[in-house]
Amino acid sequence: MIAIKERPAERIVLPRISWEAYETLAREIGERHIRLTYDEGDLEIMTLSFGHENAGEWLGRLIFFLALELRLSLCSGGSTTLKKALCRKGLEPDKSFWIQHESRMRGKTVWDLLIDPPPDLVAEVDITSSSIDRLAIYAALKVPEIWHYNGKDFRVLVLAANGKYKKKAKSPTFPWLPIKEFATFLHRLGTVDEVALIQEYIDWLRARVVPRKQPSESRQNGKNP
Repeated sequence: MIAIKERPAERIVLPRISWEAYETLAREIGERHIRLTYDEGDLEIMTLSFGHENAGEWLGRLIFFLALELRLSLCSGGSTTLKKALCRKGLEPDKSFWIQHESRMRGKTVWDLLIDPPPDLVAEVDITSSSIDRLAIYAALKVPEIWHYNGKDFRVLVLAANGKYKKKAKSPTFPWLPIKEFATFLHRLGTVDEVALIQEYIDWLRARVVPRKQPSESRQNGKNP
């Protein structure tokens, strides 16, 4: 594995920022490579490095091909801003996915906490750590599962009944996935060409993961590909 070298974090934390100011700034920033994390008046503004973006894109790609090979329904939300005005909390995940609840998000252009489910799975890259507890925000938003990668370690975090995330040996969303073997494809990012590595990953999925899923199991949402 090639170690990811990051320059000092380019971020600032502003205290006593109103919810209205946060929402306005989130709209103005749009698709720029800046991440906002808001927690009850504290606003962190962080630029995203190449290493962070590269790892986030790669993790999202691994999840997509995993769902594809397992023939599971998938709705990709990317870095959609997830926020809850009642708790005054908001953030943008690196990648978000609706899988069990794909049909409820299909065709939508806006995510609304009041009527839409939270993502079933979020990819969180933490190469440059946030100054704000992002896991607590995800918990307030009721995100059930997070795949967390810090450039060295990969963890599956599942929301427990006490409102805290707990590390698990298996993914509830993908129970057929050998987590330690999967993590090797994260660690190898940057060591070989990504196209060659994704082809190797697909071959591995077909040999080690797809056979674990019972042939009688239907595609989630009860539909065929």
